[in-house]
Amino acid sequence: MPYLESLKVFVRVVELGSITSGGRDMRLTPAVASNRVKELEQRLGVRLFNRTTRNLSPTEVGKVFYDHARKVIDALDEAEAVVAGFSDTPRGTIRVTAPLGIGRRIIAPLIPLFTNQYPLVDIRMRLSDRKVDLFEDGLDVAFVLGELKDSNLKLRKIADCDRVLVASPDYLARAGTPETPDDLLRDHNCLLLRFPRSPEYFWTLQTPNGTRKIEASGRFDADDGDVLTEWALDGAGIANKPRFDIARHLATRDLVEILPDTPPLPASFGCLYPHRKFQDPKIRQFVDFMTVEARKKLDTISKAQ
Repeated sequence: MPYLESLKVFVRVVELGSITSGGRDMRLTPAVASNRVKELEQRLGVRLFNRTTRNLSPTEVGKVFYDHARKVIDALDEAEAVVAGFSDTPRGTIRVTAPLGIGRRIIAPLIPLFTNQYPLVDIRMRLSDRKVDLFEDGLDVAFVLGELKDSNLKLRKIADCDRVLVASPDYLARAGTPETPDDLLRDHNCLLLRFPRSPEYFWTLQTPNGTRKIEASGRFDADDGDVLTEWALDGAGIANKPRFDIARHLATRDLVEILPDTPPLPASFGCLYPHRKFQDPKIRQFVDFMTVEARKKLDTISKAQ
């Protein structure tokens, strides 16, 4: 068992890029995680990582060993899932990721409800607006908002989420209220969600003549959707947001919807997971539970507007 635990630590250190992050993911201190890796290197008689003061990267043999170690852990997970299929009580750990806004307001409040029903299941949740890779990041389930084009993954659609263009009354008083999509291209600061491989370099609006891509631009951007909301509230510019995410600000009139006749295209909200993962009872139960409960939560937010 200690060898297997060391193997798991090694895999997570490779995937997350540091001993501190890998240890944290395994709920270990950096010192304990580092010792697990050193014990593994001593057992194998090879160096698995190149270490500098600023960087940690697997050696050539470390990369080869990682590929095989990952297969061992995946095979063990699948074996445990098969055994769990004979039980009415799912158990084990589910690694989940979600965008910041959806994660905080939709998914996170549902996690305790799920674990209350399935007390032998642990959830490890990571929130980020950046694009994630389920395989490279060692994740089981990803909640996503937007178009999906990965044929190796399975999508359970939850809902279509309306998007709106919003700004504060203060900003509109200073910069004027856009009356047509073309106005966004002139004299307005568009607040953009951007990060490496970000798909949102254009805003796609619904017009009487069909969809239209607007090459929105602004003086600053961020990789955190909640930062865009705060900037919009502070009167810094116009944001393109899911309606549920800023519903409370629309209700208080701290933010105002603009161009309601040519709104952005809705975003598809769903749950993404590898095909083979659905054979695992805990993953199947989690996806089913979240699909139903997330729809209810979105409906509640929508009716409260």
